[in-house]
Parts: sequence; C-alpha cells; structure tokens
Amino acid sequence: MIEQAHERSAAYGIPRSAAPDYGPLGKTDLKALLEQNRVLHRHAVPVMETLYEQIINTHNMVILTDVNGLIIHTLGDADFLEKADKVALSPGVAWSERSKGTNAIGTAIAEKTPTIVHADQHYLEANSFLTCSAAPIFDVMGNVIGVLDVTGDQHNFHKHTMALVRMSAQMIENQLFASSFQDAIKLSFHSRPEFLGTLMEGIACFDSDGRFLSASRSGLFQLGLPLSALQTHTFSSLFGLPVSALHDHYRTAAPGLLTLCLHNGVRVYARSQGLKRQSAAARHVLDNAREPQIPEVKAKLSSLHYLDTGDEQVARAIDKLKRVIGRDISVLVTGETGTGKELLAQAVHNDSPRKSGPFVAVNCASIPETLIESELFGYEDGAFTGARKKGNIGKILQANGGTLFLDEIGDMPLNLQARLLRVLQERMVTPLGSSKSIPVNLALICATNRNLREMIGKGEFRDDLYYRLNGLVVRLPPLRERSDLDVVIEKVLATESEGRQYRIAPEVMQLFHAHGWPGNFRQLTNLLRTAIVMTDADMEIRLEHLPEDFLEDMDVISAPASPSATATQAASSLEVLEMDAIQQALQLHQGNVSAAAKALGVSRNTIYRKLATLKGD
Repeated sequence: MIEQAHERSAAYGIPRSAAPDYGPLGKTDLKALLEQNRVLHRHAVPVMETLYEQIINTHNMVILTDVNGLIIHTLGDADFLEKADKVALSPGVAWSERSKGTNAIGTAIAEKTPTIVHADQHYLEANSFLTCSAAPIFDVMGNVIGVLDVTGDQHNFHKHTMALVRMSAQMIENQLFASSFQDAIKLSFHSRPEFLGTLMEGIACFDSDGRFLSASRSGLFQLGLPLSALQTHTFSSLFGLPVSALHDHYRTAAPGLLTLCLHNGVRVYARSQGLKRQSAAARHVLDNAREPQIPEVKAKLSSLHYLDTGDEQVARAIDKLKRVIGRDISVLVTGETGTGKELLAQAVHNDSPRKSGPFVAVNCASIPETLIESELFGYEDGAFTGARKKGNIGKILQANGGTLFLDEIGDMPLNLQARLLRVLQERMVTPLGSSKSIPVNLALICATNRNLREMIGKGEFRDDLYYRLNGLVVRLPPLRERSDLDVVIEKVLATESEGRQYRIAPEVMQLFHAHGWPGNFRQLTNLLRTAIVMTDADMEIRLEHLPEDFLEDMDVISAPASPSATATQAASSLEVLEMDAIQQALQLHQGNVSAAAKALGVSRNTIYRKLATLKGD
C-alpha cells in the first residue's frame, strides 16, 4: 500500500524534500468547513475525547478530518503540540495525498482502509518524525466522509493504537447510523447474545413496510451481502418472517430477545427499536377513529418507488439509479422536454443519504449568459456593477451537503463549463471577486434534451466535462412511448385533485391513448388541471371539458366545419377509436368479453352492442 501511495504522490509532482504548504484555511472558510461537517463533528468529538483519555501523556494527538483530508478538530498532549505546530496539525490544514504526499490520513482516504504510516514511510521528509494511525469513517451508504487519526512522535509508537482508532471510528459510524434513521425500525443482532449492545453487534434498518434501508458495517459483515445487493431485500427476505412479527413480539408485557434465522441459515439473537407498542385493541380503536386522509402526494412524488409506475423503460432507469445512489457517481438524465427529468432528480435526492440536505435546481437555459456565472458560483460584495450588497453565495454553495441539479446542461456557455469542471474535480468553489476557495460537498445530477455527443463534435460542449458528468446516463422516454399511461394519469389526477376522486370517461381515455403528447408531462398535467376545473358535479372528465386545440389535434373537431358537421365528425372519430379499443382489448384477453369490458371500464352489454353494430355494417 505504501509503495502505491508513493507512486501516486510522485505523480502529483511533489518533491520529497519540498517544504510542504502548511497554510490553514482562513477564518471564514474554516467556519464554512465546520458548518459543512457539523453532524460528523458533533458525533465524533465525544468519541475523540474518550480515545484521548486512553492515550493521554503518550506524546500523541487525536485528529478528525473531512473527506478531503482537511482537519476539523484536534486534541493533543501539550508536549507534542509544539512539534505538531511545525507540521501544522491544526484545523483548516489539508492532509490529503495530493497536498502532503503519503501520510496516514490522505492514504486512508485514497485506499478507503485503516492505514499506519510510520517515520520515513511518509513521502515528505519533513514529516518523517511522525507515526500516524488513521481509519476512514463511512456514512450509512458506505461512502468515506472523514478520517479519525492518532499522530505522535515516531519514538512513541504503540501497536495497540490502531485498534483503538478503528474501534473509535466504528463508534462514530454507529452513532451517525443511529441518527440517520431515527424514524426507522432498527434491528440489532448477533449470533452471540452477549455481544448485543457492543460494537460487535450488527444493526440493520427497515422502513415501516419492512423495506431494507441500510446496515452498519458489522451488520453488512454478518448479513454477508454488500449494501448494493441488500437494497433489493426486505425484512422478510432476510429473516424469513414478515415485519409484523416484530410488532407481535413487542406486544408482550416483557419481550425478550428475538431468535431469527438469516437468509444464509445462521441463527442470530436480536432486539428491535422504533416499534410503536400498542395493544391490538388500542390500535383497532385508533385505526377506526382516524378520519380519511388526503394522499400524501408530495412525499410519494419525491421517491423513485412512486415514479415506478409499470413502464419497462422507466423501471430500468430507476433500477440503475438505485444502484448508484449515495456512491458519489454523477448522473446525467436525457430525454425530451417535459418528460419529468427534474422530478426524477428530486426523487433520487430524497432517496439518498443527502435527503436532509438542500436540493437546488438550476435551469441553465433560463438564466441569461451574462448572469449564469454569478448565479452558479456566487460573488463577493462589489464584484461587479449591480452586484447585491454583501454578495451572493451562489447555487453551488447553496447545494452544499445536498444535491445540485443542473437542467439543460447543454446550454451552459463553454467558458463556464471549464469552471464547473474544475469545481467538480477539486471540490472547491471560488466566488467572483474572491481569492478564497471554499470546500463544497454535493451530489450532482444533470439533465439535457440535446445530444451532447453531437455538440462535442461541433465544439459546443467540452468533452472532458461530458465524461465527468456521465457516470451514469439514463433516458426518460417520452409519454407516447410509455406503456403506463393509465397509471400516470391516475397519479396526476391524485396530485391535482386535492383529495377528490375524479374519473375519466372511456372515450376521453381512448383519445389520451391515441394522442402523441408532444409536450409530455407538462402538456398532460396542464390539460388535466384545466379539465378538473371544467367538470360538473359528477366529477367525470368528458369531451366537452377538454381544450379545443387538443380536440383539433385529434381531429375530433374541425374549426371551419359547421356545428352539425363538427358533431358528426367527432362522433365518427370516436366510434373508430372505440371499435379499435374494443378489438384490441378482446385480442389481449383472448376473446373474454368480461375481462375486456373490465379493462376498458365499460359494461359487457356495451361491448356486445358495439360488436353487433359492427356486424350489421
């Protein structure tokens, strides 16, 4: 590992004899760094204090850094602090490999594994008097978010130090894990009951329906599956019991440990948290006392599960997205205008570990070219004429800790594409008029309705930015290609109807299926929103409630025709559509009239009557 780290350090162009850059961040940037990592800092400091008590007076110090190796917090022996000052082991100083060459902090980040770097194993000669033991800290999705390190004089190296650091890092991870899933069902388990409540126990979290959410590192080890594979599981598929078994167990007056069997046959002892202990009678009373609730449309709309409405193309895209969520892979969504690219990006954000952070959407096509730079990167007070007093933080920093969605990325000016690429590579942003670079940590989702490859060939889009953005490319099909139109319409109606149950007349649904929907979801949503307002007391959307331009597109009405001719033409067009729909339904259901009638939402007599009319003709 050390040899490869040295090779990386040499590739960065760092001379081994060079005097390293020990300049810390300025006060403003350091404050921003602490704010960005406040959750990590809050959970790590108590653990650091406990760790320090175990190594006090050993000429060592405890260090916490962020994912980029920037020091956030330190605790150290007074007699070692003077030496530490010489190599700037203080908050705001960077200890990545790119900055300091091979060192325990930077190499632990690069290798994603606990690392010891002793004496002259350090790449820089100036750091050869140090011995460092570092362990990466992982978030709930397995991403490195920081490093816990113990650094001291090389002559005071203790073999047990790394074990203490690793245990402490795991304690921090478990606390972060618990705080991330406060409302979830938490299952603690181990094959030996005496290990429950210790660092050795596995922890897995499930939602109220039993869907797997995440597991601690010890939990992953005991389950024997990677996190990506577990994302497709439920409580039932992992433990062979419905999640209701947990509720049943904890209804008892003094529930003991659960005995469960893992999917691989291993028996484990378990206990659970996050279950509401209500008696069956009490829960029955509460369930019957509840008033009917309006569907929680906003919550559903923001999840990938809600967007998976039965279309095979969409399902494939969602499956790919689920595999990369939380794994620091850029996503590029392609598709025609109005296909729901921003809605998909919002769903990815809300299903990710960053869901508590901001979701910032920027439409690159809607911002004037002269303003997009200041909108994205922010600016200092007085950076240009007309700039707001006190400056502007910019969209990129607004998205810090969350997700930045850049819609219509193909419309970003070339000169700004270079700046964006630099931000993505360095994870630092420099506002206009400022000389200070501010660390930024965000997930990036981009979208476009243009062919970026063709734009690259014409010199309109940077190829290096393109290859940085397309970690995963998914395409949203236009509405006319989707096989789930009925479900989509039902969900749009539920969103727009404020809890009222609207329905669509069969002849209108036939028109919807025959239409090309050039405006995709925007067109469909606006049409239904208007139709809802136009409906009568029976809340059925009929032909007379649809916009005239839509009916004209479908040749149901014709502007020059007389009223009688229009009615005749509309009736004729509808009859053709009806017969086509009936024949397709009968073919699909192998001639079963009852099944065809149910699928079309009409009575069997209606189908018999229409077929009789056809035979009569």
